[in-house]
Formats: sequence, structure tokens, C-alpha cells
Amino acid sequence: MPTKVAVSQVPDIREDIEDSLKWIERLVNEAEEKEAALICFPECFLQGYLTEEPAARKHAINLHAPVFDKILTRLAKYKPMIIFGMIEEENGLLYNSAVVIKDGLLIGKYHKTHLLEGETVFTAGSEYPAFEINDLKFGINICYDTQFPEATANLANQGVKMILCVSNTMMRYEKAKKYKHLHLSMRAERVKERNIWMLSSDITGEREGRIAFGTTSAIDPKGEIVRQMPFMETGIITIEI
Repeated sequence: MPTKVAVSQVPDIREDIEDSLKWIERLVNEAEEKEAALICFPECFLQGYLTEEPAARKHAINLHAPVFDKILTRLAKYKPMIIFGMIEEENGLLYNSAVVIKDGLLIGKYHKTHLLEGETVFTAGSEYPAFEINDLKFGINICYDTQFPEATANLANQGVKMILCVSNTMMRYEKAKKYKHLHLSMRAERVKERNIWMLSSDITGEREGRIAFGTTSAIDPKGEIVRQMPFMETGIITIEI
């Protein structure tokens, strides 16, 4: 039986966890109304994409801390599985993470394995966990990971049918214009190599000479973009897999 999956495109929110949670709740409600079993949010969405150590460390959250327990409790009433990016603190180290939660429980997490030059505040992960909702087995890549074939291969070799690409494509204007279609073409190459789906969730908006057009989309195993959120708009797209 097919599983309906939702991916979101949301504003670039930074250092305002309450605002991020309101967006999560709003779009999880929409996904639930559309009978989606799962919804995904972008890279570092909970606290914002913070790469300067003072800000990143100030807003980082340990998954065993009371503040995270409160987030789990707050989101426990929703039926869909929820995946969102966040800055995680563990044993004094910071990670660019994506967490998987369901029914108020932390199901698991993924640490970004391929870090950009500007992400020295984070420690790279080394594992590629697989998850499951209904009969759909899936894994997670975070943005830059998708430029590396092994990030996809490590999940495909575990039998996943779908990869969620948790993204943040905020760039300086000229670079953003160049890459707004290239992001999707690179992801299409990854899925064709392994014959799997890739669904991306991204931010959109402008900030201090930078722009994120938004690359929220669903790419089928043939590399075809079968759903895409319009550039510079917010909301969700859904697809059955």
C-alpha cells in the first residue's frame, strides 16, 4: 500500500525556536489533513542555520535535555512522523542533525556526514541510519551530502526506497541563481544511480545579500521531478510512494 509523504518549504528563521515550532505545527496540521504519514522540514530549521560558534552553541540543544522533552510533548498530539533539522549538542560537540520523532518519542537521528568549509563549528557524522514508516523504508541526507554518491549508496545498500534531503540553500545572489536548478539535477543523478526516490525540504527567502529560492521537490527513481514547490513560496507538497 502506498505511503503519502509531505515535504515543506518554509521561511528562513534564525534564533527563534518558538517561531520555528509554530511553522512546524501549522504545516504538520496541513499534512495530517492531507493524510500524510510523514512530513519533513529543512536543515537546522529548529534554531536556524547558525555556523558561528557563539550563536550555534548558545542555541544548540541536547536531546536528553528538558527543553527537547518539551518539544516532544508539544508535538506528540500529531499523527504524522516528523523530521526536522536542528543544531544538536552531545558531549560538548555540535552536530548538524536531523531528528525523527513520532507520537512524542525520539525514533532516531542523523548527523550530517559531509560538511562545507563554513561548517567547522560542527562535527561530521559517520553513520547512515535507516527508518521506516508503514512499509516505507527511508534514510536521510543533509543538503551537501547529496553531492557525494556514497551518501546515497550507504542508504540504498540497506534497502531504503526513499531519501529525505533536509536542505538549506541560502546563498549569495549570483551563486544562488546558478545553483537553483543545479541542486535538483545533482539530486536526480544520485537517485538514478541507485533507483530510489529523493524528496527535498528547503527554506526560502532573502537575508543580507543572500537568497534561497527553495528546492523543495520529489524526484522519482528515474530522475524525473514529479512534484516541486514554486520558488519563493511556502507550504508543502505531498506524494505517494
